[in-house]
Order: sequence, then C-alpha cells, then structure tokens
Amino acid sequence: MKTHEQVVNKLMRRPGVRIEVERIEREEGVLLDALLKARQDAGLTQADVAELMGTQAPAVARLERSLATGKHSPSIATLRKYVKACGKNLLWRVA
Repeated sequence: MKTHEQVVNKLMRRPGVRIEVERIEREEGVLLDALLKARQDAGLTQADVAELMGTQAPAVARLERSLATGKHSPSIATLRKYVKACGKNLLWRVA
C-alpha cells in the first residue's frame, strides 16, 4: 500500500496536475493578500475581526492560515463576513 505522500508525489509529476495545483496556490495567495490588506487597512486585529464576525479569534487565525497553506477553502459566506467586518465588499470576477 502506498502512503499519502507517495501518491501525492506521483500525481505531482503529471504536468496537468502540477499546473492546476500551482494555479490554485497562486489564486489563494492573492486572496489571502487581499484579506490581510483589508484587515490592515481597517486597523483591525484578528480578535477585532472575529468579534465583528461573531466568532472567536482562533477561527480567524485558522481562516487566514488555511489560505496560506491551501489545506482548506473557506466558504463564500465566510469570506463575505470577513471582508464585511473589515468594512469592505466581496466582489468576484470571472476571467
């Protein structure tokens, strides 16, 4: 039986898989940068955003970390709450 790491390494050798993983990582990095900038521009801490979202600071830390690591994709509703807490609106563009 192969380990998870062996399967991932095998899949990452496929050009199409590698390209898609890299695309997702770039997009999530751009999203994380935008969220962090919105929070910084609003002068808010993670605890401030959490309070405005009606949650706890560790949840906001997990949200930001999930985008940095790519291990979880937050829902649109969660992203909308986050940016609203920062005084922004969530806009989507399909290109």
